[in-house]
Amino acid sequence: MNKVILMGRLTREPDIRYSQGERATAVARYTLAVDRRFSRGGDNGGEQTADFISCVAFGRSAEFAEKYLHQGTKIVVTGRIQTGSYTNRDGQKVYTTDVVVEDQEFAESKNASAQTQNAGGFYRQESRPQPSAAVDDGFMNIPDGVEDEGLPFN
Repeated sequence: MNKVILMGRLTREPDIRYSQGERATAVARYTLAVDRRFSRGGDNGGEQTADFISCVAFGRSAEFAEKYLHQGTKIVVTGRIQTGSYTNRDGQKVYTTDVVVEDQEFAESKNASAQTQNAGGFYRQESRPQPSAAVDDGFMNIPDGVEDEGLPFN
């Protein structure tokens, strides 16, 4: 079985190209910075490390990437690993490894993404927000005493 699940941030804007011919297909290439689970140096305050993984999406997935994905966007990608090789201009054989995207989706809200970008760094470990009464968790507060007959999930 060849199945990959990644969560990371785009290192730059996706590179979008269209194939030639009567049935032109969109092809999007981007690199994800995926934080490693453990930092270098153990618990001694080692620096956070990341792997930079090449991804390629085709068709509708590529069109989605072109329209919605930008540098710093945190996404989850599922796909498969594909290896290949080619001979470069110098006559040397170059080996490639890409994740062929089967599905991609946002891993955080647009608001959280904007806050991360405004903080100045895309790849450092984010600190978790401390719970407070003023946290906007996306749920509407319903005052006590309101009958729930009008709620859509009854």
